[in-house]
Amino acid sequence: MRGHWSLDDRLERILREVPFEVPPGTAAVTVRLAYDRSQGVIDLGCGAPGGFRGWSGGARDEYTIAPDWATPGYLPGEPEAGTWHVWLRLHRIPPQGLDYSLEITTSAVAPAEPVAEEPPHGERPPRRDVPSVDGLRWFAGDFHAHTLHSDGGLTIAELAELAHGRGLDFLAVTDHNTVSHHPRLGEIDRGITLIPGQEVTTDRGHANVFGEVGWVDFRQPADSWAEHAERAGGLISINHPLGGDCAWLLPITRRPRVAEVWSSGWWDRRWGAPLAWADAWRDDVIAIGGSDFHRDGSDGLPGAPTTWVLAEDTSTVLDGVRAGRTAVSTGPDGPLLLRMGDELLALDADGLVLVRPDGTRQVVRGERALLRAIDGRHRLETYENEVIALCE
Repeated sequence: MRGHWSLDDRLERILREVPFEVPPGTAAVTVRLAYDRSQGVIDLGCGAPGGFRGWSGGARDEYTIAPDWATPGYLPGEPEAGTWHVWLRLHRIPPQGLDYSLEITTSAVAPAEPVAEEPPHGERPPRRDVPSVDGLRWFAGDFHAHTLHSDGGLTIAELAELAHGRGLDFLAVTDHNTVSHHPRLGEIDRGITLIPGQEVTTDRGHANVFGEVGWVDFRQPADSWAEHAERAGGLISINHPLGGDCAWLLPITRRPRVAEVWSSGWWDRRWGAPLAWADAWRDDVIAIGGSDFHRDGSDGLPGAPTTWVLAEDTSTVLDGVRAGRTAVSTGPDGPLLLRMGDELLALDADGLVLVRPDGTRQVVRGERALLRAIDGRHRLETYENEVIALCE
C-alpha cells in the first residue's frame, strides 16, 4: 500500500486509521512503514477489534504482534479475526507532503521472540542520613523515564539497573501512549521499586498517568485523561509545561494538582518561569520532578532531578504524592530541603539562601540546619538566584 500525506491532511485530521483484515487462524501480524525520515515524522500504532494493541510513535517503523510476545510498545496476545487498523499520526508533514508505504503481513506461524541480554547486577550507593517523620521515611526517585517500549534506548532491566546505581529508591516508567511495559515491571528485581506509568502524548501537551489504571486514550480530550486516572485510582501530572515544542497548551476543565514543575529541561534555574507557571496554574500545586530520561547523553540521567516523597514504604509513594509530601533536588546527593512538621531541614546547604513563600529570605548556616517553615512551597537558591532545591 502506497500513499501521500499533505500538510492539509494533517491539519484536517492528525490521526489516520488504515483498516486491514486479519483472517481466522492468524498467529502473527507484522506491519512495516516506510517514508523519508529526513523530510518528516509519521507516528505508528495499532488498534484491533478488541481495542488498543500498541503504540511506538516515531521510534519504530515496524512491529509484530503474536500470542506470546510483541514488539516493545505493543500488547502480545492472540490476533483476533476481524478488522484491525494501523494508526498513523501525521506528526510532522512538510509543505510539499510526504510519500509513504505500508506493508501488512499476517501469518499462521508466529516468529520466534528476539532474546534480550540481561545487564549485570551492580551496587547501590549508601543511602543518605535523612530522618524519618512520624514513622514515615523519605524516598528518593524519579517520575519520568522511558524504555524501548517507546522511544528510550534501554530495556526495562537496564533502566532499573541504572536508576538503582544512581541511588534511587523508586522510578516511574512512563513510556509514550502505551502500557506494554506494565506487566514486565514486576518481573524486574533490581533493588528498586518500578511504578507503572504512561506519558499521554500529543502535539499540544504531555501528561503522566501513574498507577495500574489501564491504557489512557491519548486521542480523547485531556479532561478524559484526568477522569480516567481518578476513576481508576491513579494519579495524573502535567509534564514539562514550558517544554519547548511539548509545552502544555491543551484546554482542561479541572486542573490537576500534581505537576512536573522541575524537569531536566530546566537548564538555567535562574529562570523563574517554571515556578511562576506553578503559582499561576493553581495555588496548591504539588511539585514533582522528572528527568525524562531516554538514553545516555540525550537527557538528564535518572534522578536528575530527584523527587523525594515521604511515605510508609516505596509501595505507597503515590499516596505520599497525593498528600503533598514531596521535595525536589538537583540529584540524589545534592543539597536538600525537607519539611519536618513545622520546621524545615536543610541538608548539605551551607551558604545557600532559603526563600519562603512570603518572600522572606535567610542564609543557611551549616550542613544540617533546622529552619522555620510556613505554609506553601519553600526553596533553596544560590546567591545568583539559581534554584537548588524546593519542597512543599
